[in-house]
Amino acid sequence: MSDQGPNRWWVVVGAVLIQLCLGAIYAWSVFTPSLTEAGWSKSQTQDVFAAGLAFFAIVMVLAGRMMPKIGPRALAMAGGIVLGLGYFLAGVFGGTNYWSTLLLIGVVGGSGIGLGYVVPIAVGMRWFPDKKGLITGLAVAGFGFGAMLWVKLAGAWGHMIASMGLNTTFMIYGVVFAAAVVLGGIWMRFPAEGWLPRGYTPPEATGGAGKSKAAVDMTSGQMLKTASYFLILLTFTFSAGAGLMSIGLMKLFPMQALEAGGMSTAAASAVAGTAMAVFFSLANGIGRIAWGTLSDKLGAKRSIMIMTATQGVLVILFQWMAGTTGLLYLGAALIGFNFGGNFALFPVVTAGTFGAKFVGQNYGWVFLAYGIGGIFGPKLGGELGDIGNFPLAFTICGVLCLVATALIAMVKPPRAA
Repeated sequence: MSDQGPNRWWVVVGAVLIQLCLGAIYAWSVFTPSLTEAGWSKSQTQDVFAAGLAFFAIVMVLAGRMMPKIGPRALAMAGGIVLGLGYFLAGVFGGTNYWSTLLLIGVVGGSGIGLGYVVPIAVGMRWFPDKKGLITGLAVAGFGFGAMLWVKLAGAWGHMIASMGLNTTFMIYGVVFAAAVVLGGIWMRFPAEGWLPRGYTPPEATGGAGKSKAAVDMTSGQMLKTASYFLILLTFTFSAGAGLMSIGLMKLFPMQALEAGGMSTAAASAVAGTAMAVFFSLANGIGRIAWGTLSDKLGAKRSIMIMTATQGVLVILFQWMAGTTGLLYLGAALIGFNFGGNFALFPVVTAGTFGAKFVGQNYGWVFLAYGIGGIFGPKLGGELGDIGNFPLAFTICGVLCLVATALIAMVKPPRAA
């Protein structure tokens, strides 16, 4: 059943709206200076970030299993409500209280993100079988751009933290997140079974090899028994861990490096904030679209190899770039650009390796890598930061990205029996 399906572009609108709010987790660094001033250690600020990433990934596995039962629309809306409640209640119970913030923003907020995140990816791939890489990149671009929006509203643009305080900022964000995700969820529905865009013929029907076509559609149970799954999982873990460590430290480390070079604390804070909120965040969003588009031409596996190899070099070099304003902006942009590629490329390599039919469930298992990386990356950075050795964290994560390049090169789609 083929049709041009102009309404399918509303799926992209809804996806971007949802992801703008789910990307709030990347705005966490804007809150960390206020928390350290309130007596939190650097490591404690990263605990909330790490908990959010871990529950994001864990709950996403459950969300993949829930989607066939309750449908993508209800799942997306539930995610928005849970995310919004987490932030709102964190403000109610005191945003500078470590345990309530860890529970409500880390655990509850992260769970809400996990419920909603898989929906736009799975729905988008079904509506756009002809542009899987591009549409996945667009669907998750809002996640990267969202960080810039929420950082700037809380800081330099909206001055929300300075004028209203941390608690009120959390409460307002909670209301906005819930409302916007519920609105975006309206367009989250699958096309009819067998629907195809007009003029599109699946590669299977032509017998063509295709750059990202699996030999079989595998269920999660079958996928988990393959070596390729674990190679993809480790590749994603190392690549995501490096980026998430960089995000967690994108305010603290450059401030320290710039101040060591003679810059005032206020100026260093502004420069570091711009590096994260503008250069990293914009490049993160752009990278999702660019890498997704590239994967449609080169294939997802080859694109991941290029991305992880360049990211490894950049993350290692960043320790020397962070103390100079221009190089800091360049490093933040390039690391953000590559980091954004993870979220466009790994759904596509999952579909290309194990088939698109069960990608909603299978990608949840692959995305566990993000939770693992979200624990070891930020915690590594926080712990080494507390002992004054940020550079070692960047070196370790950069080397692991280079290891990831070798791992993804060994991935091969399972063949039909």
